[in-house]
Amino acid sequence: MKNKTLATEFILLGFSNNLTMNKLLYVLFFGIYFITIAGNCLIIYMIIIHPHLHSPMYFLLVSLSFIDICNSSSALPRLLVDLLSTYRKISLAACLIQVNMLLLIGATECQLLVLMAYDRYLAICHPLRYPTLMRWSICYRLIGLVVLFSFITIIVPSMVMPVSLCNPNHINHFMCEALQVLQLSCDKNYAKELLIFVLSFITILFPFVLILSSYICILFSVLKINCVGRFKAFSTCTSHLTVVALFFGTGMVTYLGSLSHHSPIQGKYISIFYVIVPPMLNPLIYSFNREVKMTLSKSLNKVLGT
Repeated sequence: MKNKTLATEFILLGFSNNLTMNKLLYVLFFGIYFITIAGNCLIIYMIIIHPHLHSPMYFLLVSLSFIDICNSSSALPRLLVDLLSTYRKISLAACLIQVNMLLLIGATECQLLVLMAYDRYLAICHPLRYPTLMRWSICYRLIGLVVLFSFITIIVPSMVMPVSLCNPNHINHFMCEALQVLQLSCDKNYAKELLIFVLSFITILFPFVLILSSYICILFSVLKINCVGRFKAFSTCTSHLTVVALFFGTGMVTYLGSLSHHSPIQGKYISIFYVIVPPMLNPLIYSFNREVKMTLSKSLNKVLGT
């Protein structure tokens, strides 16, 4: 710690210092944020008010929409303010809170996507046992376990192993991203780098393997049924697989590499595809689900009076 000054605030470099470029980016990201909030709120509202959608599958979808709202809101409002400001400083406390919120929400979404894959696996491979294995009491417990597991794997280690951050206090990012913040650590602590890799394995890679295993079992089951049933089964899984590929792919690229080889510029742009884009795309992707599409169409027709 000799000759090192502890940082009390940080400067987020963002994307550009060009005011015209920042105004264009503001319009882009404001549009993304508006679509994200409106789309996910519409999904939640539509599922709540329509009793025929009160099933474990759509309960998990409501949970995903809520997590997506939190995920987007943890980064985008701050980004929108910074795009129109020359004062891009963030306090140490606010920065650490954002780091932990992003990691907690991200880990929770990973586990939630596993639950959604498990739900599809039971519905397609064990339809007769599905009402028993996915009854409401079990659904609530599974969601509780997901939140508890994410809290233990993300928040507890950050409390046990706090990081001291030193100057220079510039963060080449539009948010306080964990790897970027850790590079400002006063001491090169390889134990923390190892901890991030282990936690990334537990919260990203292992859930991804579980999801792939579920869909391999689903594939073998689907190939045994008739064409009509096969199409319906594939239609319920395609949307979920699209979300998984985008979210887990970019997450693994970011967090399963070496911290010493982490590129700040590359990480900044990759993070857009697991923090900003998926929450916007999820409502659009899941709206292709046949039941959701029909319910949405009926609701719009009722509102428009046609």
